[in-house]
Amino acid sequence: MPSRKHWSSTAAVVAVLVYTAMWIGYAQNWVWLDAVDTQLLQTFHNIGATRPEWVSFWDVFCTVFGPNGFRVVGLVFVIVALIRRNVATAAFLVISIGLMGLVTEGAKFIAGRPRPSMALVYGSSTSFPSGHALGVMVGVLALLTVLWPSLARRWRTVLAVLGGVLVVLVGSARVVLNVHHPSDVLAGWALGYLYYLLCLRLVPPRGISSGAERRAAPDTGQ
Repeated sequence: MPSRKHWSSTAAVVAVLVYTAMWIGYAQNWVWLDAVDTQLLQTFHNIGATRPEWVSFWDVFCTVFGPNGFRVVGLVFVIVALIRRNVATAAFLVISIGLMGLVTEGAKFIAGRPRPSMALVYGSSTSFPSGHALGVMVGVLALLTVLWPSLARRWRTVLAVLGGVLVVLVGSARVVLNVHHPSDVLAGWALGYLYYLLCLRLVPPRGISSGAERRAAPDTGQ
């Protein structure tokens, strides 16, 4: 049976391929990708254009559970880690959650993709990749990583499932609101996962309970 480390390496390769495909597909105007993007955006625009309460709900949802929400939670965990003299975990959270916006803006600047023309709410900067998709992916994985050693088995499963659902919901909501193409969201998820893996290698955390905790990553087998 493949090890978790092998699975993680495979997932990283898939993430690279997905991000590259979405970027090239946009840049080269692949017909099938443009058709999928356009069809899904039009479908959700038709729903949201006559339902302001629907749009407001998803807009608030993305604000509360978006990257800024994870930055606030991450800051709390950084303070807790420092109080417990767990510098490794604090550094991991600062670099992963605290600096993920720099990765997003750098990628957006390079791609320079305009926002969808039928956006139902305001979106700053450019469209590719989705900063919400990237940020929530990094935030969920980073927080699960530092909490993992302290969690009972049943809570690991519960939080992992809730985290996965949140990643999917926030990313999908950006398409529902027409502020991102579906390909932007896929690219955001892929780049977010890759950035998380990079942070894990550069500044491996040691749990949240104390500086003596050994590092543990829920989906990398470390």
